[in-house]
Amino acid sequence: MPYISETIVTTVDRQGKVHIAPLGIIAERDGWVIAPFRPSTTLDNLAEVPFAVANHTDDVRVFAGCLTGRKDWPTVAVGGCPVPRLAAALAHSVLEVVEVADDGVRPRHFCRVAGQQAHAPFTGMNRAKAAVLELAILVSRLSMLPREKIEAEIAYLSIVLEKTAGPDERQAWGWLMEKVAAYFDR
Repeated sequence: MPYISETIVTTVDRQGKVHIAPLGIIAERDGWVIAPFRPSTTLDNLAEVPFAVANHTDDVRVFAGCLTGRKDWPTVAVGGCPVPRLAAALAHSVLEVVEVADDGVRPRHFCRVAGQQAHAPFTGMNRAKAAVLELAILVSRLSMLPREKIEAEIAYLSIVLEKTAGPDERQAWGWLMEKVAAYFDR
């Protein structure tokens, strides 16, 4: 199995409109593979402007927000790159697409690391942040997983949340649970 880093990927279209999306990028050789599902704005943007920024953040509200319609997160210009980074990034990597393996479902964009920079210290692991991230991944797959699996995972993850969450993790969890409830109530 490949190493996957859960990041927030920023891309832009030809007009410079920023798109922010949670995406697991795949370590391969000396770079990263971005493999968005078809159709997607990330995929369209990479075809127009073959650069992305992998934003490494521990603010799980960004992951939860992107999946629940809250996509307006502050960005900061990156020198020498047409794509900005998230202001909330602890670090970022500029990724330049150098090769595309087309696929009917999920084209793979092999990217070289064109630059990287740290912005803030990483202060350690937090189980609630990991639980919110796992719930975000579940939310992104609501239509693909059986309800029983989703409910069992949520029950397990909620224990961790109750024990270790701060206000940001609770807010992100709430957004995601609203999305789950809306999906099952339809």
